[in-house]
Amino acid sequence: MGVGLVTRVVCWNIANRQAPWDELVAMDADVALLQEAGQVPDHVAGKFSVGAREHWDSHVWNSDWHSGRWDRLFDRWPMVVKLSDRVGIEWFKQVGPISEPAEDEMAVSGIGTIAAARVTPHDGEPFIAVSMYARWLKPHGSTNTNWRVGHSDGSAHRIITDLSAFIGHKDPGTHRILAAGDLNMIYGATEDNRLALPTRERTVFDRMAALGLEFLGPQFPDGRQAELTPQGLPADTLNVPTFRNAGKSPETAKNQLDYAFASHGFHQEITVRAMNSPEEWGSSDHCRLWIEVGAS
Repeated sequence: MGVGLVTRVVCWNIANRQAPWDELVAMDADVALLQEAGQVPDHVAGKFSVGAREHWDSHVWNSDWHSGRWDRLFDRWPMVVKLSDRVGIEWFKQVGPISEPAEDEMAVSGIGTIAAARVTPHDGEPFIAVSMYARWLKPHGSTNTNWRVGHSDGSAHRIITDLSAFIGHKDPGTHRILAAGDLNMIYGATEDNRLALPTRERTVFDRMAALGLEFLGPQFPDGRQAELTPQGLPADTLNVPTFRNAGKSPETAKNQLDYAFASHGFHQEITVRAMNSPEEWGSSDHCRLWIEVGAS
């Protein structure tokens, strides 16, 4: 990619809220990797494109097995959104977890966990952009646990399985993949972290590395750190908080849940920053990740 030709990507869990869509319109970005995105508000619908419904809505490829149990599978989704005319986007349609999807399809094993597209910058090389959302999965009733929230690593491993289809060679330098989103886990958590499953969650980051996907953070100084080191993290952590609890101000944010990865080699063209200062946090409980491709 030539000097000065930068593709700007914003990664954001918008928590099925309306206001973030207006903020996306106001940003000078080219692509958005969204998580927990609901229906696009009518007043901004013509200002960007989310592609065909088949790219993001799991109802399309699922059968009606959920009928009688729930009226719908899910009401919010990962999406890849085209924000500018500086890029072209080819969305991959979701299909069930078959072994041989077509060129314009991707096999998906989780509900509401992933969306992907091929992004082609004008005068630049194309890359695969993946929006990831590791949804919480509740434990089976046989466990007799009172742990209601559940685990996110199960969803994360499904995401990695689906993402693996885009990695067809042992040499990671043959791939140009950017994957980012909300993994609902805390990087580097220690065993006493009450909000994490450290041993299980480490397997997610290790498996990404095994696929040749470099961990891009963001890590300090590419974002503001918490004033005090959160419980369950080492004193030298470089984590930058990307999530604030409901009703709390951005200043109180403690934990990082949002991350970016990129193919080895391709990762050298990418910078990532957490937009987590109070004045730029935005209207969701997660802050935005600002990603520049071709910036190095």
